[in-house]
Amino acid sequence: MIKYVNSMVTFSEFPNEISLCINISQCPCHCPGCHSSYLAEDIGEPLGELTLHKLITENKGITCVGFMGGDIEPKSVNALAQYIKTEYNLKVGWYSGRNHLAPEIDLQYFDYVKLGPYVEERGGLDNPNTNQVMLEIDNTCGRSITKDITSYFWHKSN
Repeated sequence: MIKYVNSMVTFSEFPNEISLCINISQCPCHCPGCHSSYLAEDIGEPLGELTLHKLITENKGITCVGFMGGDIEPKSVNALAQYIKTEYNLKVGWYSGRNHLAPEIDLQYFDYVKLGPYVEERGGLDNPNTNQVMLEIDNTCGRSITKDITSYFWHKSN
């Protein structure tokens, strides 16, 4: 079972969403320069359906639940995403530090997936030079179609 350290409601991690972002610990990626390096530690509380229910019901008005990490156990991330879709019909996002989607992930339970490790000299999603990619998943036609929406995070100057 995966563990979470904390959660927060944000407006910037997933485009046009009010997101409950849940920080998952035991990150195996160990990206140099990571702004959340404490998440590599084995800390926090187990994250299961009961805890998710509590977090979701305590944060009325959210439109999305985002898993910030979870590469240690993608199968658990997938199961929790399925639970959210089935029980709450909220959007679901996942920030993975891997370059490729884990085979345990079934995109029918996700609306957004960020892939790629943090590379300090390339920056995060808000940097046009980033190596990371944010995908929007469209499941409306019975199959998962992905669209690269990374540029949504780049601030345009006037």
